[in-house]
Amino acid sequence: MSVHKEVKRITTHTVQEMKNRGEKIAMLTSYDFSMASIVDAAGVDIILVGDSASNVMAGHETTLPITLDQMIYHASAVVRAAKRALVIVDLPFGTYQGNSKEALNSAIRIMKESGAHGVKIEGGIEIAESVSRILTAGIPVMGHLGLTPQSIYKFGTYTVRAKEDAEAAKLREDAMKLQELGCFGVVLEKIPAQLAKEVSESLDIPTIGIGAGQYCDGQVLVIHDMLGINKGFKPRFLRQYANLYDTMNTAIQNYVSDVKAKEFPNEKEQY
Repeated sequence: MSVHKEVKRITTHTVQEMKNRGEKIAMLTSYDFSMASIVDAAGVDIILVGDSASNVMAGHETTLPITLDQMIYHASAVVRAAKRALVIVDLPFGTYQGNSKEALNSAIRIMKESGAHGVKIEGGIEIAESVSRILTAGIPVMGHLGLTPQSIYKFGTYTVRAKEDAEAAKLREDAMKLQELGCFGVVLEKIPAQLAKEVSESLDIPTIGIGAGQYCDGQVLVIHDMLGINKGFKPRFLRQYANLYDTMNTAIQNYVSDVKAKEFPNEKEQY
């Protein structure tokens, strides 16, 4: 007799306990039901419904064009799949900057309409009011510092951030501020490993790194990048765990040639 083991949902409390006992946190992106089912079953702790959907799902050059409605659509699909993982959703560009009331409304829509468990928001002290308002509604918030892709036009480049003392000092301040406000964690993107180590050690809340070295409390990658579905994207921080582009390409070519050669379907594959 198989005993049905109940799956215990990961919460913001769980990830805090993981940091406290020194267990690393594994986070990956997902944007649809099928992929999220696989990611969840494989034991990923946090699924991020990233605004990177703008790039990998919709083919935009930046994360800026994706809308709140589109993020809710992706998040709803992921939530239906995730039995164990904590599901966090990016607040897309233009839904929170400079207007804390709009930020709150955006976060409420994500939570109500998708069933997700929290939101992620880019920026530091300048978005403090938005973060506070969202938290007041009881919605968990994850911060995001360092390279913040929604500000790509301000930076002008996707290179490593906070190499200069002034920017590093601001990042330390911002991280502390996000913790004070009540964020349950913070993503550190593309910053020097030593700075990420300092920040991770100075904070009580967990840090999740992407291109921020081994000292963060957890790591995140974009699923299409780590599975090798995206062919061209190979930054230093990316470890490719599979080469699905070639696997899929070969399978599809074989299908096409079987159809052309009248070898698919065969007699066993028809009614």
